[in-house]
Amino acid sequence: MSSASFWLVVGFTGQGLFTARFLVQWLASERKREVVVPRAFWWLSMLGGSALLSYAISRRDPVIILGQSMGLFVYARNLMLGMGHSREPEKRSVAGRPHVAIEPGRIPPPPPLEKAPRKVG
Repeated sequence: MSSASFWLVVGFTGQGLFTARFLVQWLASERKREVVVPRAFWWLSMLGGSALLSYAISRRDPVIILGQSMGLFVYARNLMLGMGHSREPEKRSVAGRPHVAIEPGRIPPPPPLEKAPRKVG
């Protein structure tokens, strides 16, 4: 395999991993019937982003190098934040509602709207 062919395989593999993260997120959300971002999303982002960064460096493409480098920091940080969570939902106060269970990677629903008192007159 030539060097050019090797880097094309690295690039396409990275793009495939990076694209697969959307499929993983979509399927996880459909399964729970709400928007969720599973840990696998961030791992696929890291793996795909690393492969794409390697490909960009081999091509000496500063635009892709900058974009993928910045993304890798975000993906790594989100994985680090996720490590502090157990698999069990955690009890926290969200938007003034006490003890709402929040699963790691789950976006909580907005608080209910309060109705203004009616003026009787």
